[in-house]
Amino acid sequence: MELAEFVEQRRPKWSSLERLLDAAERDGLSKLSLDEARTLSRLYRSTSSDLLWVRARAGAADVSGYLNDLVGRAYALTYPGKKVRLSEIGRFLSMGFPDVLAREWRMFVASFLLFWAGAGFGWIGMMFDPEAAAYLVPGEHQQLDPEKRRDKEAQSEGASTGEQAVFTSFLFTHNIQVAFFCFALGLTAGLGTAILMFLNGVMLGSLAWVYTSKGMAGWFWAWILPHGIPEITAIVIAGAAGFVLARGLVAPKGLSRRVALKREGKTALQLLLGTLALFVLAGFIEGTLSQIHPPRLSVAFKVGFALLVGSGVYAYLWSGSLRHALAGTSPDEQAIT
Repeated sequence: MELAEFVEQRRPKWSSLERLLDAAERDGLSKLSLDEARTLSRLYRSTSSDLLWVRARAGAADVSGYLNDLVGRAYALTYPGKKVRLSEIGRFLSMGFPDVLAREWRMFVASFLLFWAGAGFGWIGMMFDPEAAAYLVPGEHQQLDPEKRRDKEAQSEGASTGEQAVFTSFLFTHNIQVAFFCFALGLTAGLGTAILMFLNGVMLGSLAWVYTSKGMAGWFWAWILPHGIPEITAIVIAGAAGFVLARGLVAPKGLSRRVALKREGKTALQLLLGTLALFVLAGFIEGTLSQIHPPRLSVAFKVGFALLVGSGVYAYLWSGSLRHALAGTSPDEQAIT
């Protein structure tokens, strides 16, 4: 069947769905009669199938967009979901997330040690075999000479506000992708998560050696630490989330793996969501202050700023453990439902 013929044949049903959606959005879904509600449900399923048909045949973009809009509106009415309030987000970030991290501190430590084991491997590998840079150093840094970069940055006036905003947005998106992979690879029984954590550490350790070997250790850490403390911490927490997910597969504790994975998946997802605030902070710092190099900002100032940020980040993250220690309770007793 040709697209034009298909559209002509199906258009009356799409128009009927559109009229019902307009009425439901204007007056509320509860104002529809029982027959109208049933018709809306039937047309929603039918239009969803039509959308798949159009997409499968590379149909016209305007038809696909129109159907996608109809299906999206119908889905929003049929499955409205729970509205998330700002107060709930604030409560989760201020207390819920630190409590989850307090319960899963062993997974955090395991992820932390894997990352820094990778960093040590990268450092030692470069120290004994600098030619290994092609395999250990991040690709975009393999052709950069640290000293030339330092001199260029010293003469640069820095990025504009618009460029900083674009760069910050890019970094946030990239870091979220890395965190999601750390989390999702937990489904490989944690092996993929462990490898990814180790490889992220390798890149940091090898790059640190490159700059240190040029006598630029201070410059390097002044560049990395301001954003690196919250960013690396967030990636480590995402790795911990992956290990929690893996626990549901390899240690279901008498439950079926499906039930255990569902339970552990909820905890893992809470850990992953909690990293978002850290990534926002890291992205903002990396897009701004981290890119301002000496002599405009001294190494001492940037390292001091990094230590201040790091102290605040870890005071926040372990506030749950401290709160329970002072109250004489266990974080396990406060599991989020």
